[in-house]
Amino acid sequence: MNSQETNAAGARDLAGLSVLILGGTGTISSEVVRRAVAVGHRVTVLNRGQSTGCGRPALPSEVRVLAADVRDTAAVRAAIGPQEFDVVVDFLGFVPDHVRGDIELFSGRTGQYIFISSASAYQTPPARLPVTESTPLRNPFWRYSRDKIACEDLLVATYRETGFPMTIVRPSHTYDATSVPIDGGWTVVERMRRGLPVVVPGDGTSLWTLTHSRDFAVAFVGLFGEPRTLGQAFHITADEALPWNRIFADVARAAGVEPKLVHVPSDVIARHDADLGAGLLGDRAHSMVFDNSLVRTIVPGWRALTSFAQGAREIVAWHDADPRRQRIDERLNALFDRLVAAYRG
Repeated sequence: MNSQETNAAGARDLAGLSVLILGGTGTISSEVVRRAVAVGHRVTVLNRGQSTGCGRPALPSEVRVLAADVRDTAAVRAAIGPQEFDVVVDFLGFVPDHVRGDIELFSGRTGQYIFISSASAYQTPPARLPVTESTPLRNPFWRYSRDKIACEDLLVATYRETGFPMTIVRPSHTYDATSVPIDGGWTVVERMRRGLPVVVPGDGTSLWTLTHSRDFAVAFVGLFGEPRTLGQAFHITADEALPWNRIFADVARAAGVEPKLVHVPSDVIARHDADLGAGLLGDRAHSMVFDNSLVRTIVPGWRALTSFAQGAREIVAWHDADPRRQRIDERLNALFDRLVAAYRG
């Protein structure tokens, strides 16, 4: 381990915790599993028996895997039996009913329940930067974010009433080599390589924070078993905030081309595609810069080590290693063509 990892994992002697992770195969959760195993925790993953998928590495052999639908309380109870866990992490909770089921299942059976919320729950657009954990939670644009806020409200109320040992973590835009963190994914990279214009929301100058999942995992696992986190919320993000023009340029440079950028107002994109628009107006169209001081009080010395320029090179290399990974969305291609034709002038 490097000096940062030593600080993150060794500030407290907590290796060997029993950890249950609901999920464990996604962009963030699979990296968290690997990190937790690497520092010596005993990890159980519960999901529907799916692999990590997307070409991500298989879970470490030390991981115990249980198969059950996490939304089926009886099935989960049968799968875990009487076992108790030091830490339970839910990567699959999206609405309050999901959280209610977890509270029912794990009250009295864990010393720490960590709920994965979202930094998009913060006031949108933010009235003040950088965003801290005391920034109000309000997002009138995106249902996903409002549902996460409702989950947090339920957990806070339960903590106050019963002492349920919850910790809330709000990731921002977290990626790995398998995921192009631009709307359209690899379709945008393919357009760049073909010399076609690509659509950038707004004027491309709003600031955005991208965090590699392996950096996130170091800080996240550092919260395990820490009593000072109970009843608290934390975000974990990189300190690097880049304008969208630079993000597109870093991806293009990694792909070996010069990008042709066409700027289209976010509300126009939303009128053409409601799904893209919800994520833009409710999140990515607004500058988001974060103050990570609070998480560093628990994980001293932590910082994200992966610049997005490096991350972009990893993304392109991973996709180029197997052309089957280079999936093109023809519907989005047609949408981008229409938007370019309308706004290129």
